[in-house]
Order: sequence, then structure tokens, then C-alpha cells
Amino acid sequence: MIRSLIKKSSNPIRKRCDKDDFTRLRKRYEIWYNILQEQNGTRVFRDGKELVMLASNEYLGLYDHPKVIEAGRRALEKWGGGTMGARSANGGRAFHEELEERLAAFLGKEACHVTSAGYLSCMSSLTGFARRGDAVLVDKNMHSSVWDGIRLSMADVERFSHNNPDHLRYLLEQLDPNVAKIIAIEGIYSMEGHICDLPEFTSIAKDFNCFTVMDDAHGIGVLGKKGQGTASHFGLTDQVDIITGSLSKSLGSTGGFIAGDAASIDYLRTHSKQVIFSAALSPCQSACAIAALGVMDTEPEWLERLWANTKRYKAFLDDLKLDTWDSETPAIPIIIGNREKAYHFWKNLQEKGVFAIFATAPGVPPGKDLVRTAISARHTEEDFEIIEKAIRYAVSRM
Repeated sequence: MIRSLIKKSSNPIRKRCDKDDFTRLRKRYEIWYNILQEQNGTRVFRDGKELVMLASNEYLGLYDHPKVIEAGRRALEKWGGGTMGARSANGGRAFHEELEERLAAFLGKEACHVTSAGYLSCMSSLTGFARRGDAVLVDKNMHSSVWDGIRLSMADVERFSHNNPDHLRYLLEQLDPNVAKIIAIEGIYSMEGHICDLPEFTSIAKDFNCFTVMDDAHGIGVLGKKGQGTASHFGLTDQVDIITGSLSKSLGSTGGFIAGDAASIDYLRTHSKQVIFSAALSPCQSACAIAALGVMDTEPEWLERLWANTKRYKAFLDDLKLDTWDSETPAIPIIIGNREKAYHFWKNLQEKGVFAIFATAPGVPPGKDLVRTAISARHTEEDFEIIEKAIRYAVSRM
């Protein structure tokens, strides 16, 4: 009945939703979302076929660690499924406070605020601090969440070339020295696998009196002592004003965080709509992240395995002379450079039992069509045998 009403409507938006469009979009949904029926460690199951996961951002593989599972179960039994609203309306919970204190200490910052999504955290790291008349200088390869935050802040924006301090300095030299300025960078750029040149960026920020915001979603659990992130890796934690990121990568959960000095976080809590009006992080998500932090603190072997696996995989790709965009991290793209060829490379990997991600413009720059892969501490010798066989097959079919 509803479908027939939509088809008869003269509204141009509703007319788009005819039966043919619905069928076409449904097929695209099934292709691009790759519905998985089950996951067990590094193995996932799609349409009854077992695949080695080579795309997940769970770098340390802690999502089903026994301590993480147990912590989530206990929180669910004690608190239920959620807090059913924003913290400003329904009150915060003890588990929010505990997670924020643990994260702040882990990151070397005075304070922290957690949200129900990493996307919200990255957005609010800009909307909470930038406003009309300010200037945001942002790496052109920043995540979509940061661009959305900039747009909502209504600040002026200047893009600088990817990971290029010289271009950033040039742009700053053209701006009014009295304008408030924010530099927005990522610790690890997830599609490229590049580590930002943080020493240069923080030096420039000091020279031009800029506020610095770093999205370190892919740096936490990967770089630094015990996986404390990019700022820890360079010994520059005090030089970065705001560190933001996600709980859904190495921290075995879902949600986001913004960390900084106490005054900045208090300001954020009263000025960011994403923080004020978003539903609070659930008990289970909070408990899983707390437990993952504990594992990272007491079980360094996960980080050691991650880098051992990364070095092995990178050496294999180098032997095949595949273009990995000079990735320095466990996020390793295989650059094909042609949309159709990248698509078939991706399909051939799946045919041989490997789950990866196909990315093309506008998700990546034109000419950088790629298959995005990511290494986990959980990958085993058997996994690598399947992965290497599948990649050799895909290469042979190029």
C-alpha cells in the first residue's frame, strides 16, 4: 500500500523510490555492506563461505578477548542495555566517569569525554572549539567526520597538501595573525597508512600560536608505549591540545572520545551540540573499552604481535612489487590505480577466501583506486598462508 502511494506521488523525491530503484539500491546494499553472518577470531562467514578478515580496524584483536567479553557481560547484567538518553538529560553513570578517567590517564591528558560514536567525537572536536571567524587549517585527506565538524562550526577553512608541513606554514603566513587558528591532522591516516609528521606540525603550531586537534583513531593501540598513540610515539603529548578518536578500533568496543586539558573538555561539554544532545555511551560499550585498556596495559604481547605481523605482510607485498602508498603502519592499501582493475582484484581475493575493502574516488584521490587491507595481532600462520595465496592469485589475474 505504502509503495503504491509513493509511486503515484508527484513529489520528485518520492518518485525516486520506485520499484526498479528499490531493487537496484538493494543490490548495491548487499554488495557494499558485505553482510556477514558470523565472526570467529580472524574468520568471517558470508553466504556460507569462510573468509580471512583482512580489512578490520581491530588492530589488536581484543574485541572478543575473554576479559573484554566478561566485562561487557557484567555491565549488561548490572546496568541493562543503555542509559536511554543524553547525559545532560538522564545523568551520567559511574562507568562513563571511570572510562574517561582511564582514557585520560592512558593518553597523558588531564580530562576526557566519551561519546556514543567516534564520528561524533571527531565532529565535536571542531564544532566544540571553532566558530565563525576562526580559521581551520586541515590536511586535505582528513576523515569525513572532521569536514562535517568544520562545516557546522562555520569557521573559515584552508586545506593543506597531505602531510605537508611546508604547505601548512605557507598558508599560515598568508593569514591575519590576530585570527584564532586550529590545525586539524590525523595521527595515522587510515586509508594511506601514513603517520603524520607531528614534530613539524607541533613546531609550526607553536610558531603561529595555533590550537591543535589530532584524530588518533588509528594510532591508539598501534603507536607509542603500550599503544598510547601517535603523540606518545613522538613524545609530544603535551604539544597536542586535543586528541580525539574511536573506541571501535583497538579498544574492542564502539564509541568515541575527546581528550585534552580540563578547561578545554569543560568548555566542550557546554559548547558542542554533539556532546550535549547525543545519547550516552552504553554500559556494555564502556565496560568493554575499560577492559581493553587493561589488557593493553598488562599484555604487551598483542602490540608486539601486531608489528611482527605487519612487517611480515609488508615484506610479502614488497616482494610482489605491489604499490602500498608508502604505508608505515598496519593499515596497508594495495594501490591498483584503475577502478575496474581494483574491483576485480578485490573480487579475486574474496574468491580465494580473503575479505578486504575496495575503495575508489571520491573515497580516495583519482588514480589511487585501491584495495584497503589491515593487519591484526590475531592473524595466524594459517591466515597468512591463505592471504598470500589469494594475493598471488589476484596479482596473476591483473
